[in-house]
Amino acid sequence: MALSTTQSIWRSGGGDQTRTAYCGSGVMAAQFYIADASVATATNVKVSSVSGAPDLILPEGAVVLSVEINDAGTGSVDLGTRGYTSGTVTGAAIGNNVTVSAVGSITAGLTRTAISELSYVTVTIDTSGAGTVGGFITYFVADPLVGQQNV
Repeated sequence: MALSTTQSIWRSGGGDQTRTAYCGSGVMAAQFYIADASVATATNVKVSSVSGAPDLILPEGAVVLSVEINDAGTGSVDLGTRGYTSGTVTGAAIGNNVTVSAVGSITAGLTRTAISELSYVTVTIDTSGAGTVGGFITYFVADPLVGQQNV
């Protein structure tokens, strides 16, 4: 039995000691919370609604697959990034015009491109957004070693 995500991914190579099998990258989920979907300028997304909750930071190379909404607001937002070190804001790096008005899985409007640096996730109103929004962002980080570390 695997004790960590890394071990699970390695074992998905089928116990291949020759490093022939490609085990792929694990899909992860990051909880998120948007306190106000009507913000006019890029505001950092939090990991929960708890007062003082930390900002959501995704790793370099993260590719967002979907946004799962379980606390819907209204309208739509742009999900972007703010470089952790550089501070550079890219308004719709993750998703443009992402509808947050219904509970469910969202894939429309997502860029599906790798984040270029360790980054805060940001939110900016796109069309008449309002209210709180929460859920999970599913993503993966492409394996730069293309499975060769699975032993």
